Amino acid sequence: MNLTASVPLNGVTPPLQHLGVIRVLGEDAASFLHGQLTQDFALQKPEQARLAAFLTAKGRMQATFVGIKRSSTEILLICSRDLLPPTLKRLSMFVMRAKAKLTDASEEFVIAGLAGDAARAALPADSAAWTVATQGDASVVQLYPAQGQARALWVAPVGTPAPAGEPLSEELWNWSEVVSGVATLTTPIVEAFVPQMINYESIGGVNFKKGCYPGQEIVARSQFRGTLKRRAYVVHADTELTVGAEVFSANDAEQPVGTVVQSAKAPNGGVDAIVSLQIASVGEPLRAGSVDGAKLEVQALPYELLEDI
Repeated sequence: MNLTASVPLNGVTPPLQHLGVIRVLGEDAASFLHGQLTQDFALQKPEQARLAAFLTAKGRMQATFVGIKRSSTEILLICSRDLLPPTLKRLSMFVMRAKAKLTDASEEFVIAGLAGDAARAALPADSAAWTVATQGDASVVQLYPAQGQARALWVAPVGTPAPAGEPLSEELWNWSEVVSGVATLTTPIVEAFVPQMINYESIGGVNFKKGCYPGQEIVARSQFRGTLKRRAYVVHADTELTVGAEVFSANDAEQPVGTVVQSAKAPNGGVDAIVSLQIASVGEPLRAGSVDGAKLEVQALPYELLEDI
């Protein structure tokens, strides 16, 4: 059993180098992103962040973002740095006549993680996930909590004084990302999932009321016709879990029932991971890599899933 509830998740991380920043600049920045990503950027206010995905025409996720509106003409997209170059290239292909310029601004901004007291001090009381607080030039985005502790991303121009707080290791932060149940796409799992397979419709990553974007029909069909067969779950294992590894039910050695989406060392031993699983297999004995692989213990999700509409 994974006993992590007593782990002190509190403080400020060093700069998170695995995250990068795409800056979208211009008077059409919001409308351009509105037509490309799964969330509503046309109605985004400065005090709101957007969790969003960039999909293929077949509805498969190519990248995921936390979008921050710094002004009416500037939006920052925080994503996994390994996916930034191909994502920037693909998105830029769709700009055409829009008055929007996309650039890699990763070297111009610092991103840090805040947890516990440090996060609570930077955020409005009783605020919800994806709320943005402004501290001078810094934007502080409230994330989903982990183990009951508040968490936030701190994003600021290089040279901005770091936020106050106890040191928090990047390793512990990465674990908090996993147990929060909110996945960030990385290279091994590009085009592996439609958004619902990693619960994006349940955690603010999909807007079903907005207009057309690449892959929208697939996403809507999955939601409205009740055809969702996979969801994301948090699991614990005693040994390392590789992102992209297949998950098997001990009852079927031939067909995988899931995929490892994101993993991190658990502070009290073993590894925690987000896995996308066939819903029907959740109660079965699960193994990573093969039917003889590491045992997986499914943990309780820290949020409720949106039911099929």
